[in-house]
Amino acid sequence: MLVWALLGDLVALYPLYALLFADTGLSDAQISGLFALWSAVGIAAEVPSGAAADRFGRRNALVAGPLLAAAAFATWTLFPGLVGFGSGFVLWGLGSALSSGAQEALLHDGLAAVDAAEHYVRVQGWVTATGLVAQLPAAAVAAALFSAGGYVAAGWASVAACLATAAVATRLPDLRADREDDDEPGYLATLRAGLDEVATRPAVRGAVLAFGLLFGLDAYEEYFPLIARDLRVDTALVPIALLVIPLVGAVGAALGGRAERLSAGGLAAVLGAGAAVLAVAGHVAHPAALTGVALFYGLYRMVLVVVDARLQERIAGPARATVTSVANVVAELPAFAVYAAWALGGAPAVTAFVALVALALPVLLRRRQPVRT
Repeated sequence: MLVWALLGDLVALYPLYALLFADTGLSDAQISGLFALWSAVGIAAEVPSGAAADRFGRRNALVAGPLLAAAAFATWTLFPGLVGFGSGFVLWGLGSALSSGAQEALLHDGLAAVDAAEHYVRVQGWVTATGLVAQLPAAAVAAALFSAGGYVAAGWASVAACLATAAVATRLPDLRADREDDDEPGYLATLRAGLDEVATRPAVRGAVLAFGLLFGLDAYEEYFPLIARDLRVDTALVPIALLVIPLVGAVGAALGGRAERLSAGGLAAVLGAGAAVLAVAGHVAHPAALTGVALFYGLYRMVLVVVDARLQERIAGPARATVTSVANVVAELPAFAVYAAWALGGAPAVTAFVALVALALPVLLRRRQPVRT
């Protein structure tokens, strides 16, 4: 799982694609529109793909996801322009929908099978940290590729990384896919079971909303390269300048196991502190302000890992990937809010939204009723 996470984020285009869009001539509104299209595809595909992962195998979903991402980056490279970028985001959105939910479900059920479900928060924290750390070599590779061959070189290297991720996913153990069970429920029954669990269990529903609101804030990451450029960082150096953000984010995610003991109010306080740091950084017109953005991101990632674990421990039914996918659909709605906030008010508006999410956490997580499966 760690190797899969490492390769999955070792994509040279990640720190460059917002700049690719801008340098192709797209306006800020068009760029935000592309991100909104990406979110819309996620909303449409997330829950059906989660049910597919529950019914047909989480491993199969983790193979198909990167293959679709590879097709997306190939489309961007071959057809740079608004239509090509939009088509690529549709493919990438479908691939992301297949992978999300399936990864958490595969990991949790694998740990539960060996009576180690209580270690999910620590292991998932390290998986998340590994993916974030992968952005460091990816940034270095992106800078080198951009200098040598521009966006085209970075694009084809990204395709190769996604194909390698899919190859590794074929080796992941999937207990549900490997077992033979003639009584396995059909696709529609699996989908209905996941939706019913969210609808009928308040503890699960609250955790779904809390995780969704938090995960949606990650949309802010799409604007980090533009923030760096506004701070007068040269385009070729943007990937390097942004290295501090995933590094601190990885530290925060890895510390999620220690933060698991915090109450919902404590988690809200941590995220609120991150929002305060972000507000201060927004008033510093210097590249050093990226350090403040990084600190916010580390605190945010710590809280996100813990809330993910709170969601997973409350799920009692067999449709774990479906329930998690519902949470990911919820995440698309605050992602739209982030895009709108950036378009209307820039970084200060996004910071205010982060503070609102922090205030909502104690309400949504007030019922903590762990259910071990």
